[in-house]
Amino acid sequence: MSIAESRPKRRFQLLLIKPSHYGDDGYVIRWWRATIPSNSLASVYGIAQESAARQVLGPDVEIDIEAMDEFNTRIDIAKLLKRLAAHGNFGMVGLIGVQSNQYPRALDIARPFRDAGIPVAIGGFHVSGCLSMLDGKAVDLDACRELGVSIFAGEAEGRIDLLLQHAAKGELQPLYNYLDDLPGIEGTPVPFLPLANVKRTMGLSTSFDAGRGCPYQCSFCTIINVQGRKSRYRSPDDVEALVRANWQQGVSKFFITDDNFARNKDWEAILDRLIWLKEEQGIPLGLMIQVDTLCHKIPNFVEKSKRAGVTRVFLGLESINPENLLQAKKRQNKITEYRAMLLAWRAQGVITLAGYILGFPADTPQSILADLDIIKRELPIDILEFFCLTPLPGSEDHQTLWKAGVAMDADLNKYDIEHVCTAHPKMSRQAWEDIYQQAWRHYYEPAHIETLLRRAAKTGIKLGSMVKLLLIFSLAVSLENVHPLQSGVFRLRHPSERRPGLARENALVFWPRLALELARKTGAILSTAGRLSRVAYRVARDPQRHDYMDAALTPVSDDDETELAMFTQTAAAKQAVVHRNKVLSLTRGTA
Repeated sequence: MSIAESRPKRRFQLLLIKPSHYGDDGYVIRWWRATIPSNSLASVYGIAQESAARQVLGPDVEIDIEAMDEFNTRIDIAKLLKRLAAHGNFGMVGLIGVQSNQYPRALDIARPFRDAGIPVAIGGFHVSGCLSMLDGKAVDLDACRELGVSIFAGEAEGRIDLLLQHAAKGELQPLYNYLDDLPGIEGTPVPFLPLANVKRTMGLSTSFDAGRGCPYQCSFCTIINVQGRKSRYRSPDDVEALVRANWQQGVSKFFITDDNFARNKDWEAILDRLIWLKEEQGIPLGLMIQVDTLCHKIPNFVEKSKRAGVTRVFLGLESINPENLLQAKKRQNKITEYRAMLLAWRAQGVITLAGYILGFPADTPQSILADLDIIKRELPIDILEFFCLTPLPGSEDHQTLWKAGVAMDADLNKYDIEHVCTAHPKMSRQAWEDIYQQAWRHYYEPAHIETLLRRAAKTGIKLGSMVKLLLIFSLAVSLENVHPLQSGVFRLRHPSERRPGLARENALVFWPRLALELARKTGAILSTAGRLSRVAYRVARDPQRHDYMDAALTPVSDDDETELAMFTQTAAAKQAVVHRNKVLSLTRGTA
């Protein structure tokens, strides 16, 4: 053995951190078990793992990689600094997938590492969106530069090697900008997280993207300005590889994070491969996908999704007012197709979750409540989740306001699509905030919850799954004051995680208060779970449950356009029906 071979290898410490953000109480939002796994973290971990296997820092250097999602993991900065010091500060911190509302927290995490001379890089939709749509300095990007944090804009495939090599030499560049050079993702390292990370999510689930980019032009969206409007895809072989890698550690539930899986040109080949893995290879796949409201018109898409293991589907419904959809450039949403699309998924026993945006220019508190009443009565949606229309940095909406000098909230921590960040032409800030809270109570009132459970029983949806979702979506806002997608099981806090500038609480007050709060909230959760379970049990025992029928479950017919309020409530809705009929007439005439 040579002297070089016997010499102990240096160990480069790569710390990948997905930051959370601060709650209204000033403490980091962190859970014992989080709801949504981080695909950004999984993607970068998979790429870095492959780089480490290729020894990109040379044969005498091992790369130790640790992935940390702050939504479910305490970032013990002092402990991490000691770990780095034990290795001579040979390493770097990567702040992964940082969104605008996470940017202030990301900088607070970065600061002590930079003070210790540790290289830090930041990537994600905030820095990429700002560089894509603004002047390179807004919004608050200079705060990064002042700390000496390197900005990474674009996607990491094929670029991590250089970043690691620069960090190892202490030569990180101020900016790595790949926004004009989006990589193909077929055949690249697939998203992956170790089991220890996956165990910190509810339901032992992880995520992957089968494709990136979106062809549509929604003005509130940041994806099209960061990942592009030209879609790029993973191959069925890539998807099989990541499914098998996860199944080796007992993980078979996935959130496919594509903004619109239905527009993936390889959707059928991917679903066919997943069907084979599920039906022939015995991998018990459970999938959630995101699609558009026209997906049901693609032959075999809904049916094959079900066979592949899709149990939940998220739909960007956004509004039932065509005027709102047009203003947001969401022209692909046709309210005349909503019922047919939702009934197609329900026929397969798939739970539908739909996003609904509050705060379009035409909205008022009264119109929002009226629209919700129509949705409850006429659309067979299972779970409806509400968002405030937010000018996210990186979106066209934000760019328009920024260029016009319109006032927007200076605190990026509030850009979480549940806080009001700019003025509205018809609602005061308080009225907008109030209707956001009221919308959750209005949709998840006890009578409608029972209706949702009766619809589920009628169409073969598992009542147990519905109870779990109803528990989360009916309680998260009222109990924890966070959106359900940011929620989890047991909110955790630590005195060190309070936002700088806010008073540090006395430990003799903090810990007892936290224990009492946990007990109170646990009691509320158990009480609500018991109530929901009793309703579900009563519905399941009803001998006439399969005979249940209401307006939402009624098959689509030509009478809908005159009998349903959704098509008659506004001039825009009536015009949408006229347009649909004109298109059908012309199409039939051509045929």
